[in-house]
Amino acid sequence: MRKATANSQSMSNKIYVFIFLFVCGSFRLAAQNYYIENERTFYGGLILGRNFSQVDGDNFAGYHKSGFNIGGIVYTKFEEHLAVSMEVLYSQKGAKSKDYYIISPGRTITDYNITLNYAEVPIMLSYFDKRKSHFGAGVSYSRLGTSTENIVTVPSQVINTEDFPFKKSDYNFLLSGSLHCWKGFFLNLRFQYSLVSIRNKPPENFGRNQQFNNMYTLRIMYLFM
Repeated sequence: MRKATANSQSMSNKIYVFIFLFVCGSFRLAAQNYYIENERTFYGGLILGRNFSQVDGDNFAGYHKSGFNIGGIVYTKFEEHLAVSMEVLYSQKGAKSKDYYIISPGRTITDYNITLNYAEVPIMLSYFDKRKSHFGAGVSYSRLGTSTENIVTVPSQVINTEDFPFKKSDYNFLLSGSLHCWKGFFLNLRFQYSLVSIRNKPPENFGRNQQFNNMYTLRIMYLFM
């Protein structure tokens, strides 16, 4: 199991404090403008949802790893149907095995679990229809806070996963659609995929050298519109 160093933990705490302050600031800004009926240029909201992820290249398939997707969002509208958004999120990614995997004759993985905790900043361009439902595309930058990787084999094998660290930065391409449900509530479905490998090399025989975060996210958004 990989343990974060003291400096890494301190950086992670600063990142999460920034996310908290951003969400609180978005809420305060939105609340101040909640009762303004005129169309605004800027408006914000809150996000709560779940990630369903896998790591492509780890010899396992399926979106079996779930985690939180929490944060705030601010939209800037520059045309009637177009807006740019920026989010600040706490996002949990990773992978989890559901089946055994034979890595060599007489050696099998019986349990495999990756947990990656990111602070993420997505930027997107979205198109809004008359009902305020919208869809768009964009990119995101994620900064890794902490990570763990558990590998259980039969027969038992000692694996020092600290020798195979995940990269601190993750760059993603995103596609997203949001359905306006009622008042300020939206149901959001998002797909995102790493543009570059998330680590240089996995443990021997435990996956390909090129590994990528692959994730779907289902979220509820409340926008103060």
